[in-house]
Amino acid sequence: MASPSFGLCVLCRRAVVKITSRGMSAAADAQSQGHFLRGEPHRKHPGVTNLKTLRLPDELQAAARTIINRAPVTQLTDRSRSLANYLWSRKRAVEDWTLRRKAVSLEKELWEEAMEKTRDMDEQLLEERIRKKVFSELRKTTYHWTPMKYDEELAVVYMAARLAGGYAAVSRAINEIKKRDPSFAPESLLDFGSGLGTVVWASHSCWGDTLKEMVCVDSSGPMNVLAERLLKGDEERAEPHIKPVYFRQFLPVSPKVQFDLVAAAFTLSELLHAKDREEAVLTLWRKTGSYLVLVENGTKEGHQMLMEARDTVLKKQDKMVHDSRPASVFAPCPHHLSCPKLALEPTTPCNFQQMYHPLALPGHKERQTEKFSYLILTRTEPAEADGVDWARLIAPVQRRTRRVHCRACCSDGQLQHLVVTARKHSRDVYRCARSSDWGDRLPKVQRVDGDDVQSDSE
Repeated sequence: MASPSFGLCVLCRRAVVKITSRGMSAAADAQSQGHFLRGEPHRKHPGVTNLKTLRLPDELQAAARTIINRAPVTQLTDRSRSLANYLWSRKRAVEDWTLRRKAVSLEKELWEEAMEKTRDMDEQLLEERIRKKVFSELRKTTYHWTPMKYDEELAVVYMAARLAGGYAAVSRAINEIKKRDPSFAPESLLDFGSGLGTVVWASHSCWGDTLKEMVCVDSSGPMNVLAERLLKGDEERAEPHIKPVYFRQFLPVSPKVQFDLVAAAFTLSELLHAKDREEAVLTLWRKTGSYLVLVENGTKEGHQMLMEARDTVLKKQDKMVHDSRPASVFAPCPHHLSCPKLALEPTTPCNFQQMYHPLALPGHKERQTEKFSYLILTRTEPAEADGVDWARLIAPVQRRTRRVHCRACCSDGQLQHLVVTARKHSRDVYRCARSSDWGDRLPKVQRVDGDDVQSDSE
């Protein structure tokens, strides 16, 4: 009877040792994975880049209200809503080569149909009919792009529609530079397509102590005038709240002049052809000393324009090279490979969102959400060489009991559905995942058998 008792005791000891070693292993793993916190609490871990609900600076809000009250603009709320919807739904102009290819394909199709139905019709007459039908179909199905031309009144409508939302998107984008590269202290800023000057206001809120020169470039005279009125609180003789700010209608001529921070917010969509956008991006990159920030609407069109700009800087050979430092993607992509979202069917944009308080107009909600896409390129390596493999959260985080579902774009260029648990991935990673949201970065967890990992194709 003693023998079975001894055998049972040995089994119990082995089980205890196994459980203890597993616990020690998990604890060691948690400790090793927790170094990325850098002493920060989980809810403020280094990957968090989202901001709380943003409000316009008091001086900017007061100036905008004064201008609106003084402006003789009728039905401002309705017109601002219509303009915002129009700008959101705007597409790129159809390229000439695309139009020609479409016309050739349509003409071929019509010829085949005509030859099957009527074999004895006059060929010249048939050709004329087909040509007219091709033109008619192209007019019906082709997007008619028109440039935005702002006069004094439309500029005020645009301000009511887009001032707060544009400020929110730009603030969210540049906040990532401020958080991830705290040593960056820009002295000069170039804002291309400056519009109402939201980039200046957002940059000043981050680096107001160091910025010494800010150049705003916009081809619209009325828009430049309105931006200057906002800086002065709509008082002609008042000192600008932010200075020195210089307004121009053209970019500085010298290619050797660089700025620490270069930005273009909702500007690429205002350029007619892909070639125009490519030249503009290359010019802006030449003028970039440290960071280039591009922001567009969070639509398919906006995202694709930013990916074109990304390829232009990373892959195109610039003929005028005055700064040989290579470009790298700072945000939001955790890799330099092709965007995996462009390979999905149906294509979905890589976009993010930021809550904000809009201007107080009748019919405006107290809080609104700005959905945007952005791209930050840099010439300098960020001072965050911590050896952590960061992934970007590209969808809202789904928090469930004892697990968190995260859809992420990873450093290998793949979209993954990560299921994070405390037992499999350490308590630190799990708590960070629960505290993170769409747009934040998260240390990429290792795949564990049994995890539901898949491409984010929903």
